[in-house]
Amino acid sequence: MSNLTQEDLDSMSPLAIAGVKPYQEQSGEEYMNDAQKEHFRKILTAWRDQLRSEVDRTVGHMKNEAANFPDPVDRASQEEEFALELRARDRERKLIKKIEKTLRKLDDDEFGYCEQCGIEIGIKRLEARPTADLCVDCKSLAEIKEKQYGD
Repeated sequence: MSNLTQEDLDSMSPLAIAGVKPYQEQSGEEYMNDAQKEHFRKILTAWRDQLRSEVDRTVGHMKNEAANFPDPVDRASQEEEFALELRARDRERKLIKKIEKTLRKLDDDEFGYCEQCGIEIGIKRLEARPTADLCVDCKSLAEIKEKQYGD
């Protein structure tokens, strides 16, 4: 028999981000109230901490696994593996910066509102992409412009 609680099961849901279950909006609830802000702060800090631990794991792995193989094929294989890991960590480094920018927006009460038009981004969109800074309409328009002009 399992000792997992319903909360444990909810946090393991594929919809949970960084182990935090989705926010349950209450009827008539004010947008970006303290509970919602705290929910997204929890998601963003847990996500950032997970990414940071991955970076630390990679550094440790590369230090421990680095070897000067005499065989050029083995050496090339290891270098390719390290290059792939470093590319993934670079993307994660950029994401960490975006998460930290979003946390600053939370501190400044600017989180949850579109940077272009100022309307509410929406809880569901933020659940799917907590670092979103554009509403769906502005993001769609930006993607269309990007396709047309190749920016």
